[in-house]
Amino acid sequence: MLTWPHSTVGQSHTGTSIVDPCNAEPAPPSPAMYQLDIVLKKGNNLAIRDRTGTSDPYVKFKIQGKEVFRSKTIHKNLNPVWDERASLLVESLRDPLYVKVFDYDFGLQDDFMGSAYLYLESLEHHRTLEVTLDLKDPHYPDHNLGSLDLSVTLSPREGDMRDACQSMRLSDVHRKAQLWRGIVSISLIEGRGLQPMDDNGRSDPYVKFRMGHQKYKSKTIPKTLNPQWREQFDFHMYEEQGGYVDITVWDKDAGKKDDFMGKCTIDLSLLSKEHTHKLELLLEEGEGVLVMLVTLTASAAVSISDMSVNVLDDPHERLQIKQRYSLWRSLRNLKDVGVVQVKVIRAEGLMAADVTGKSDPFCVVELSNDRLQTHTVYKNLNPEWNKVFTFNVKDIHTVLEVTVYDEDRDRSADFLGKVAIPLLNIQNGERKAYALKSKELTGPTKGVIFLEIDVIFNAVKAGLRTLIPIEQKYIEEDPKVSKQLLLRNFNRVRRCIMFIINTGYYINSCFEWESPQRSICAFVLFVVLVWNFELYMIPLALLLPLAWNYILITSGKDTRQDVQAMEDLMEDEDEDFDKDDRDSERKGFMNKIYAIQDVCISVQNALDEVASYGERIKNTFNWTVPFLSWLAIVALGMATVIVYFIPLRYIVLAWGVNKFTKKLRDPYTIDNNEILDFLSRVPSDVQVVQYRELKLDPNPSPNKRKKNNPG
Repeated sequence: MLTWPHSTVGQSHTGTSIVDPCNAEPAPPSPAMYQLDIVLKKGNNLAIRDRTGTSDPYVKFKIQGKEVFRSKTIHKNLNPVWDERASLLVESLRDPLYVKVFDYDFGLQDDFMGSAYLYLESLEHHRTLEVTLDLKDPHYPDHNLGSLDLSVTLSPREGDMRDACQSMRLSDVHRKAQLWRGIVSISLIEGRGLQPMDDNGRSDPYVKFRMGHQKYKSKTIPKTLNPQWREQFDFHMYEEQGGYVDITVWDKDAGKKDDFMGKCTIDLSLLSKEHTHKLELLLEEGEGVLVMLVTLTASAAVSISDMSVNVLDDPHERLQIKQRYSLWRSLRNLKDVGVVQVKVIRAEGLMAADVTGKSDPFCVVELSNDRLQTHTVYKNLNPEWNKVFTFNVKDIHTVLEVTVYDEDRDRSADFLGKVAIPLLNIQNGERKAYALKSKELTGPTKGVIFLEIDVIFNAVKAGLRTLIPIEQKYIEEDPKVSKQLLLRNFNRVRRCIMFIINTGYYINSCFEWESPQRSICAFVLFVVLVWNFELYMIPLALLLPLAWNYILITSGKDTRQDVQAMEDLMEDEDEDFDKDDRDSERKGFMNKIYAIQDVCISVQNALDEVASYGERIKNTFNWTVPFLSWLAIVALGMATVIVYFIPLRYIVLAWGVNKFTKKLRDPYTIDNNEILDFLSRVPSDVQVVQYRELKLDPNPSPNKRKKNNPG
């Protein structure tokens, strides 16, 4: 074992410990690439950073300022054992490996625990060296922060090895592309006796969960110390022994920083698999208890292989999978709905993202929270991957997302294109070329990708899973304010409202006898339905438009025009985006404000209308206008007597006959709605304030009179 004692470790001007390069033979002439194999073994007597006298250490490796590895977190241990391996490709030995240790603090900034440098030029080639690194703090170089034990092997690689290795892009976000070995399902039930954080003696609690880099946040329950959440969250488990789930409770405060209410941790290694555990966890650094159900499920839900290893192409294997999801096994493991196999074959005509006119494309395949990727094909606009991905299907309504990126060594990957394919739209065994779309999936971008997809699922399980809440996706971008998105959502709402209004106009036209034939048919249908009404007619009435539209579609008369209208709308948005990019200097900020102002005015008026009617209903029962409240008492009393003595069927029939014959009896009558007419006389809360008289000041001062009457 080669140990770097403290006496042989040189000190840099920053105080960080450095392995002296003069202690080993110099490396031979530099080849094109090196492979650095590191085993992070353990830590010794690390620094205390928590109040409990321990720390939760993890280690980062950096080269040229870029993070190339991060270890798992070992909780509550000053002598942690990691035994983790990392294989790194290094172009130059001039840049040392920078090793940093941190104490993990969920919800807070992680605490620094020390650092050290390992000079790669000091390592002998093709020889495994046992190295001990003394950790130092640049600001307090005299403090003893413990040490790390590593095993390091440096191997020269002749030629460019990039084509032989997989892209490490997703490893930068910590194992999102790895195969997960199980599911941790957490049902957050309730909290009891939480700490009051607000002036009213209550709190607005919500809960944050974190397992590695998977995060969830519960909904906020306002004004309570005993919240009822009833929410479920699923985490992916990457390690056989389990891991830890860190939980913190926060009080929501509008306009300022949320208050910390306590924390707790679940040690998954203490829980048995395939069993639901009810946990009542006491909050540390706070008050109260969280109650939750935790289930650990072992799984082989995702896999990746080459085209030569293809399960569904084997007739025997395919038959076994079909039998597993056959109808007579519908009640076994309801969460296992089916399986989907994705063959990522190749792409053609991709966008050139590099200055050389080429790209370094790799492909990411996502199904809900399952995320796998191909290797990178360097300097190629027509890459061939020939990889097979297999996922378990938990929800047949999930959308398969395939995204192509360009790998960049010194910055984040560049987006090249994306396709989104609903599982129910897949034609099994069909090798198909998909045109790549923009990041928002609203318009085309350059290139196509060739995929072959197979889905096998149980229809009964799929139907039952449709009736439970959809799985949350934890790999999501934060929403951003967008003028185009605001305009699009406003137009969507307006289209829905216009459909309801147009339907109302159509029904009203029957009452107005604009078309005598249509009004006669509607009147006869109304009388027959009301006279013979039974409850089964309600679902039957909903079946009729479904059946009618199905007949039209099968006959070739597709009435689904809304999709085309939305596509046109989104294409217009893409043009607006492009125009904004071209005219960014010419188009002023005020023009964008005016564009949003029109939408805001319409939304403002609509919200005022809705709020006013709600307040008018409330003010009717609050006796804001006693005359109207007495009138409501008389009307409701008469309605009660009428409904008590007369069957509802006759009342509805009389109302309908009156509506249909009103225009015939008086062609010049003005149509009205009595209830809305009544409510329009009741003042809203804003009007109540506006109509309220101010008290007169018996001795107004001249200054006040002047202030109140400036003119």
